[in-house]
Amino acid sequence: MLSLMGEVMDLNHWMVLLMFMGFIVLLFRGIPVAFALVGISLIFIVIGEFVLDPNKKIIREFIDFDSVKLTYKKLFASGGRFFGGTVKNPVLVALPMFIFMGLMLDQSGVAQRMMKSMQALFGALRGGLALSVMLIGIILAASTGVIGASVVLLGVMGIPTMMAQNYKAPIAAGTVAASGTLGILIPPSIMLVIMSDQLAISLGDLFMGALFPGLLLGALYIIFIVVYGLFNPSAMPLPENREPVSMKVVRDVAMSVLPPFALILLVLGSIFFGFATPTEASGLGAAGATLLAFFSKKLTLRVFKDVMRQTLNTSGYIVGIFITAAFFAFVLRRYGGDEIIENIVLGSFENPYMVVAFILFIIFCLGFLLDWIEITLIIMPLMLPVILSLDLAVNGYGVVGDPSVVWFAILVAVTLQTSFLTPPVGFALFYLKGVCPPNVTLGHIYRGVIPFVLLQLFGLGIVFAYPSLVTWLPAIAYGN
Repeated sequence: MLSLMGEVMDLNHWMVLLMFMGFIVLLFRGIPVAFALVGISLIFIVIGEFVLDPNKKIIREFIDFDSVKLTYKKLFASGGRFFGGTVKNPVLVALPMFIFMGLMLDQSGVAQRMMKSMQALFGALRGGLALSVMLIGIILAASTGVIGASVVLLGVMGIPTMMAQNYKAPIAAGTVAASGTLGILIPPSIMLVIMSDQLAISLGDLFMGALFPGLLLGALYIIFIVVYGLFNPSAMPLPENREPVSMKVVRDVAMSVLPPFALILLVLGSIFFGFATPTEASGLGAAGATLLAFFSKKLTLRVFKDVMRQTLNTSGYIVGIFITAAFFAFVLRRYGGDEIIENIVLGSFENPYMVVAFILFIIFCLGFLLDWIEITLIIMPLMLPVILSLDLAVNGYGVVGDPSVVWFAILVAVTLQTSFLTPPVGFALFYLKGVCPPNVTLGHIYRGVIPFVLLQLFGLGIVFAYPSLVTWLPAIAYGN
């Protein structure tokens, strides 16, 4: 009996390993993520249920109507869980609202006005243009929650201006890519909305917990730009015609920054002070972004239709991956994949914090191959039982739910931010290459993002060492 169980476990190990390998192979063959997830799941259902019989160790007849009927019932019984538990989750109502808010804010012209005014304010400083781009990226991150539009917008506005001032291509490209990706971490972030659903924790806790780590990364970027400009002045030369800063310039900057700050206060302030839930705040944010576009005279029927269409496409894409990832996870659990992964991770180290570090290392490596959506939807539910089983002495200060899970989620969020900047699947790199001038090559972009990836890992180490950066603000926000 023990020998038989060992052989069955060996077979399950192979099934789980081949499922992951098959999924990655399909992705590199150019198969869309949703089709790859459901396709590999169906293949292994056929192999496991109709071809191999682990209990009897024999080749089963391919057409076995009793087996087909049983598997049919299992799959369709789980269908109610996929659609009822995933698509109908009220937390996910915030997802299309935040996507709409980010896209509408992109159309409002706020970023263009900030870029113009900040160029006048910081343009006379060494690295001033890079600082302007970084500050705009931080403000956009706290008012959009998406990265695609931010990277493209900053690339279109910032790189030609920096190149015209003889900035080196790597530092110009790296600044734009890094600042644009902050939107996936600084709330309101759609990644945090998805994590909240997958880990069954408070979205308000995640929003508040991510604020300090996000601002920490932004501060590290700014410090790097200032220091880099001091030690490598030829990479960021001063403009030839420097004009003094007047009160008019300062007033223009204040007027351009005020609208997005008002939107940030509307969304995050309503959550922080308890006036609205995160889902309700997403509706306020969507309405606020629409009003900004209206008062900026950018809101037309065509703009509204385009934003609605892009929101529908993006939301549909994410929900499609939600359903297929749940299907993939169902098949994976059918062969004990969650138990196998849990045993491997827990058996790697005795120290619980080393286990967390090992998980983050795995996620960082996966970021080179997979998008953050696949990692969040497939890996996070598998790692949740591991984190819950660890004895992590994380001071929650009265955080709603398990503070160790909130801390772990933010650690993963910071780690996943690197996936946007690491080749070959760094989406920010491809967004940026599509709008860069021809003289900015992919090699320039790769070299430019290296120091920012290292800064992200340094920031990750700080958050790892000081969990209170994550857990303190949620407790204050909820009055605990």
